[in-house]
Amino acid sequence: MSNELRVGVVGAGAMGADHIARITHRTSGAAVSAIIEPNPDRAAAAAESAPGTATFTRIEDAIDAGTVDAVLVATPGQFHFPVLEPALDARLPILCEKPLTQDSTSSWAVLEQEQKLDRPHIQVGFMRRFDPEYRALRDVIAAGDAGELLMLHCIHRNPSVPESYLQRMLITDSVVHEFDVVPWLAGSPIKTVEVKFPRRNTLAPERLREPILVLMELENGVLVDVEMNVSVQFGYQVAAEAVFESGIAHIGQPSGLQLWQGGRVSTAEHTSFVTRFADAYDAEVQRWVDAVRAGTLVDGPNAWDGYLVSRACEAGIAALEGGGIQSIDAPARPSFYA
Repeated sequence: MSNELRVGVVGAGAMGADHIARITHRTSGAAVSAIIEPNPDRAAAAAESAPGTATFTRIEDAIDAGTVDAVLVATPGQFHFPVLEPALDARLPILCEKPLTQDSTSSWAVLEQEQKLDRPHIQVGFMRRFDPEYRALRDVIAAGDAGELLMLHCIHRNPSVPESYLQRMLITDSVVHEFDVVPWLAGSPIKTVEVKFPRRNTLAPERLREPILVLMELENGVLVDVEMNVSVQFGYQVAAEAVFESGIAHIGQPSGLQLWQGGRVSTAEHTSFVTRFADAYDAEVQRWVDAVRAGTLVDGPNAWDGYLVSRACEAGIAALEGGGIQSIDAPARPSFYA
C-alpha cells in the first residue's frame, strides 16, 4: 500500500458523489483512485471532482487493474452483496454504506465469507455513531450521573421523499438508523419491535401510509419510541430525548442564528441528511481511513452490527405489514467479532 490510501468508490449517485468530494477535499491520507459506476454520465460527473481518477463499470475490473487499496460501497442496498463478495475475495478493507445487505440471509453469507479472513474487514456506514451530539448522549448514558436510562424518544423527519421511496423503506431506509444507534446508545440489544399508525398525513404520497410510530423494547428494559415522518414539509430533523431516573437529555435541536423579527422567532433547520450529518460523515470516513492505514481496518460498526440491523429490519417490516409485536432472535455473536 502506498503512503496515500487509494480508495475505489462504488456507486456515483448522490451518496457516492458526496463521498468522492469528501475524500478528495476533506479527508487526509487518502485519494479516490477509482470510480466504479455502470452509468457513464454519473461516472463522468463524479470524476470531475476527482481529476485523473480511473472509471470502471465493474468492481472486478478495478481490482484486476490494481488501482485500489480499499473500497467504499455507496450503491443502493440491493447492489451491496455483489460488490462485497469480490472485495472480500481480494482481502480489501471496506466501508459499506447502510445496509450491509437487504436481508439477514445474505448478511449472514457476508459474515461467513469475512470470517475466512484474519480479522474483520468491513465497516458499516451508520454515521450517527460519529455525530458529536449522539456521542455526547452516549457518554451521559454510560456515566450514569443522571441515574439509569429509562426511555428514549426519537424523531426522524424528512420534508419529503422521492418517488422511488416505497412503504417498506420507512423501515429499511429510515428507521434502519435507529435500529443501529439505539442499542449503541443504550448498551442493550433490541428485544421486540412494534409499529403503530396514527392518522395518515394527507400530504403524504398516495403510496405511503405514514407517519408511523415504531416501538422497541430493549433487553435491558429500556422502552423506545421512534416517530418516522417523511412528509413533514418544514425540513429534515433527527433528534432524541433520553429520560433518566433524575434528568432529561435532548439532542438534535436546530442551532445557529436565531432571528427575532415581526413578532416571531426563527431558527433555520436542515433540509437533508447531507448537512445535518456533514461532520459525522467527515469523521466516519477519516477514522476509517486512519484505521486502514494503521492496519486495524475497522473503527466503527462492523459487519456483525450490520447483520443485527438486518434482523431488526425484518422484524420491523413484519410489524409494519402484519402488525403485532415482533420478537428479534439473533444467534450468539461469533468470537471473530468480539
